Amino acid sequence: MTEGSLLYLDGVSVSFDGFRALNELSLVLEPGEMRAVIGPNGAGKTTMMDVITGKTRPDTGRVVFGADTDLTKLDEPAIAALGIGRKFQKPTVFEPLSVWDNLLLALAGDRRPRFSLWARETAEERRRIEGILETTCLTEHRARRAADLSHGQKQWLEIGMLLAQEPRLLLVDEPVAGMTDAETAQTAELLREINRTRSVVVVEHDMEFVRALGVKVTVLHEGSVLSEGAIDHVSADPRVIEVYLGR
Repeated sequence: MTEGSLLYLDGVSVSFDGFRALNELSLVLEPGEMRAVIGPNGAGKTTMMDVITGKTRPDTGRVVFGADTDLTKLDEPAIAALGIGRKFQKPTVFEPLSVWDNLLLALAGDRRPRFSLWARETAEERRRIEGILETTCLTEHRARRAADLSHGQKQWLEIGMLLAQEPRLLLVDEPVAGMTDAETAQTAELLREINRTRSVVVVEHDMEFVRALGVKVTVLHEGSVLSEGAIDHVSADPRVIEVYLGR
């Protein structure tokens, strides 16, 4: 089952004060895959992300990354260092700084000994930042303060800051909440572009956006997988309609 998988959650359970946030959750993500995760509020989507990134320790179960690394034995910085990046729902960018400087600060590698914003970035760093600007459609905004960007552009900048850290797996939480239709369409395009070189898990409520991604969908309910498959398959599942889509 786990042979060759990138991420494997095996029977993961988490309880908070008697409430079971995750209940024997099992999920397999293949290398290079993008997966959408949907479900009603309280289904366990955020807790699942918390467990993968080391923010929450499961009561039982294993979370295996790559060949055999059990993430439940590692802390958050160690998991981030393995190449797992997480984008929260609310963008956290350095608002007084330019788009370029935000990306420069985020570049992988320990910059602390020599880093100041006034240090000359290397040719390699400039090349990488240019590439990220292009991917995130922010090239013409490079000199703008992050504070002056639209909500959607801030989300793209934060995704760019994660890309700067060279993750193998990107976890993205409700990326299109509060976006315009045009920004939503562009975000789907951005995630598809990112997915060409790395794996992505997207937690989302917007079904049209999930449909636009065109990827396998996992539906969570009460901390377990309720249904899984293409969007048309899960949308037609009577149980999914009852607990989620019918509301």
